[in-house]
This record gives sequence, C-alpha cells and structure tokens, in this order.
Amino acid sequence: MNKKFIILTFFICVFFSGTAYSQWQPDVRIRNWSANSFTSPNNAWSVASSGPNVYIVWTDLRTGSKDIYFRISTNGGVNWQDENRLTNNYEGISYNPCIAVNGSNAHVVWYDTYQGNPEIYYRRSTNGGANWLSEIRLSNNSFDSYRPSVSVSGSLVHVVWYDNRDGNDEIYYKRSTNSGATWGAETRLTSDISYSIVPSVTSSGNYVHVVWKEGRNGSGFEIYYKRSTDGGASWGPDTRLTNDPGTTESPSISVAGMNVSVVWHDTRDGNNEIYHKSSSNGGTSWGADTRLTNNSSDQFYPSVSNQSPILHVVWYDYRHNNFEIYYKRSTNSGTSWENDVRLTNEQAESRFPSVSAAGSSVHVVWTDSRHGHDEIYYKRNPTGNFVGIENISSEIPNGFSLEQNYPNPFNPVTNINFSIPKSGFVKLVVYDIMGKIAAELVNGNYSAGTYKVDFDASQLSSGTYFYKITAGEFTSVKKMTLVK
Repeated sequence: MNKKFIILTFFICVFFSGTAYSQWQPDVRIRNWSANSFTSPNNAWSVASSGPNVYIVWTDLRTGSKDIYFRISTNGGVNWQDENRLTNNYEGISYNPCIAVNGSNAHVVWYDTYQGNPEIYYRRSTNGGANWLSEIRLSNNSFDSYRPSVSVSGSLVHVVWYDNRDGNDEIYYKRSTNSGATWGAETRLTSDISYSIVPSVTSSGNYVHVVWKEGRNGSGFEIYYKRSTDGGASWGPDTRLTNDPGTTESPSISVAGMNVSVVWHDTRDGNNEIYHKSSSNGGTSWGADTRLTNNSSDQFYPSVSNQSPILHVVWYDYRHNNFEIYYKRSTNSGTSWENDVRLTNEQAESRFPSVSAAGSSVHVVWTDSRHGHDEIYYKRNPTGNFVGIENISSEIPNGFSLEQNYPNPFNPVTNINFSIPKSGFVKLVVYDIMGKIAAELVNGNYSAGTYKVDFDASQLSSGTYFYKITAGEFTSVKKMTLVK
C-alpha cells in the first residue's frame, strides 16, 4: 500500500476519532409519570457506573409519598431495565438518595422519616440491582439526620451525613468493612459551635476523603476537608480549603488514586460561579482555587467525577434566563479546562445534575421540568472519557498483540499495552475471578498503532483478575494480580 495513503488514512482516522470524543447523545427520559421526581443535590450521586453497568437513583412521588426508585442499564446507557422501588413507606418521606457501586455491588443511602424524625438508611444489591437486601438503619437518635453521601472502595463502604443531635449541625461518619453486611459505630468528624453541613465523601484504597461547608469563621460558609489514611479507622485534622469574602456552597469531591478533586459554587465574584481545587498527593497539600465559569448569571451545585487525568464537572446554569445543564472537562488533572458544553436546551428548568464516568463513557442525570412537572433525564457521551488511553506509537505494527500489564502485581495502578495493525473496534475488559466484569477500559474505534491504557483499580479488592481484548477476530486474555 502507498505510504502516503497510509499516513493520510491515519490522520483521517485520528481526526474523526477525536471529534467523536465530544459527541453527546440525545436526552433520555428515565421515568414517565404525572407526579414529580427529583435527583439529589450535588453532595450525593444520583448516577454511578462500573464497566457497562450504569445505575440511577431518585426520589419519586408517584404513590403520593416520597419514595426511592432505582434503574439500571447493563450496556452503557443504551437500554434501561424496569424500575425498582427501593422504599415503601407511606407514613414518611424517603429523600436524597446517593449511590455508589463496585462491580455488581450497589450501595444506596438516603434519609427517611417513617419512624418519626429523619434518619439515615442504607440498602445494597450484590447482583447489579436485580435484587436488594433489607434496609439497614444507620443512625438512631431523637434528632434529625440529613443529606447522606456514600462511597465504596473494595469491601469498605463509607457513609457521611450531618446531624443536629449536638445542638448544632455536625458531620457524622459510619463504615462497613464487609461490603455493607454489618456496620461499625458512628464517628463524629466535626466539633464546632457553627453549622457543619452537606458532606460529600469519596475513597480510594484506604484513603477516605470528606468535604463539607461550615460557618466557623463567622464571615459566611467555607469549604473544609478531612481525611483518613487507614480506611476510616482514624481521622486527621480539619483542613480549610477556601478563604474568600464570598460564601462557598455545596462541595462535591471525587478521587482517582492519589488525585483528589473538589468543586463548589462561590460568590466571591459577586455572583455564583463554579470553582475547582485539587490535590495530587492524597490530600496532603492542595493547589490554588480555579474558577471554571465566568459569566454574569449564577451557576449552582456542581458535581465532579475524577478519572485521572480526566476530570468531568456538571452544574446547572442561568446564563440563558432559565436553568440549563452545563458540562466541562479537563484532560490533564485540572491544569487546563476545555470550553463549557451546554447539555440541555429547553424552555423549562433543568437542575441538580450528577455525573459519573467509567470505561470510555460519561453519564449525566438531572431533574427536568419540560413536561410540566419534574422528571428524571439522562444523557451520555460514549467516548468522552478517552484520556486513559494513550497512543504511544503510530507506526503500524506487524500484528495484533496484548502485553502483560506492568507492574504486576500492582497497587492500585498498572499499565496495559496493546497493538492493532489496522483501524477498527477494540474492547478491553477486566474480569474478576468469578468471570464478572470488574472494569471496562476500552470500548470504541481506534486507528492502527500501539496504545497504553492506565488502569486504576483503587475501587477493587485485592485478588486475581483477568483482562481480555477483542479486536476484530483477535482475542487474547492475560492474568494480573492486585495487592493492597
């Protein structure tokens, strides 16, 4: 084949592959009833993803009371299974659910008033949402507990909420060390005469990271941070992350390995704008605040998914004189950011978005009133999370190959190289010892060349895993070992 033709073909493929990364697909209406339904504010995730599985939870009023509902897609958001009702409490309200997943294990928390005052409840599925075990009451006092957030790392499940049992609102924490089967004692994380509210939690391995807003400085709310380096057994001191004359609100936190990202909305510029702050060393030190939005209207409630080095942020925005969902991405851990992307374009309001990314896909859900009442909507970009795949050689290889991951054993990050001699569809999937999908690393069209995939297994348990590549008629399987 003519060499110039090969080079031209390569650049054409790269061009179209690059443009495909920004392709957001049409909105999908997740539920369809005449009653209202709501996604949760940004300290809690209404969407979570693991490999091809995408999970959504929301609050629903179709029965006349507020209940928690759940829905799953097993093919990356293309199709959706029937809804599951997770609560059935006619005498109270079930509100503000948050979901975290690890493979086929799904963990949901919410607050519920059916036994009198608001308390924190938990429920889990061990088979991808097909069945759910009985609910567990995580808090138990005569005062009010609100706005839980949940994170999972291997068999460790972490839950935080705020609670006014101490005369003012404080942050509380509880963990399970056996995937939610049983739970330890509560831990009070804050102790100040001011309010400490709306916590958000994330975890990677034994590192657990919590942010919240607090008024201890007397000049409006600021963002505070706390971490554990031993899986939640003990906690370090509070760290003040913001220090400005405005009011900071509603932090959301996400981690990948040792890279931690926090987003919030902030009035230091006169109106509410979206800000970001990151740590590259597991929360030991923090970089400067980065302003992500810049217009004269207000921006609210950002949600972040950290897939280092790619970061995904969504929020709702009033720049068009009604609330719309916006998205922004960094491909270098927050050093620089791409332009804002408007995800919705409706005369009605779109609010409270939540974002999750897995494999090559990005998933967003939000509350939308385009039908005259609030409904749950979903949107995906099937190639928006591509940066974990690096083309390390555009020289056309002699044949297909899948290399042994390095390092091996590893904790928690390893690299996998593969080569393809012609352009085509490539899928690279990690399986656990039982043959269940643990992660989907590659799922898309790629040009001929050699690629390196960064695999962060911080959300998985120690053990033996297998990774399999499918490219045309070529398949290959290799074994790797995660040791934490």
